[in-house]
Amino acid sequence: MTSRADLPYRPCAGAVLINRAGLVFVGHRADLEGAPDAAPWQMPQGGIDDGETPFDAARRELWEETSVRSVELLGEAPEWYRYDIPDALATGRFQRKWRGQTQKWFAFRFLGDDSEIDILKPGGGAHPAEFSRWAWKPLAEVPSLVVAFKQPIYEKLAVAFADLAVPA
Repeated sequence: MTSRADLPYRPCAGAVLINRAGLVFVGHRADLEGAPDAAPWQMPQGGIDDGETPFDAARRELWEETSVRSVELLGEAPEWYRYDIPDALATGRFQRKWRGQTQKWFAFRFLGDDSEIDILKPGGGAHPAEFSRWAWKPLAEVPSLVVAFKQPIYEKLAVAFADLAVPA
């Protein structure tokens, strides 16, 4: 049996969605609703499909999780960030296939109206809801809202995109 430490990282992309006030979209994970002592918030992110660029994956994931399309690219994180899935959470495909995730992140300015955001029927209703509710938060606060094993990545994102998370 292969050790989890020998497994590769799942390639993923993420979207830091910044509104005109300079605040960042965070979604409360539906699968963690009511979980004790959890930090259940995160920004849109997910796997990169075969043949897909990280940028295209970030835009797709944003659409599939929030229904948002009205965006413009502000910037790209300077590097790929990765984390290991804790052993206690490594179930299903992660237990057998991936050690964790390596992520490329992009910052987007949200050009639409809040009414465009639909987390309950994301992607025009074609995708299951990943978030139960959402909020706009200052980027500097976001690392404290996420699960502990993702906090180092979110801290790097807060630094990498600090100059972009400002009022437009």
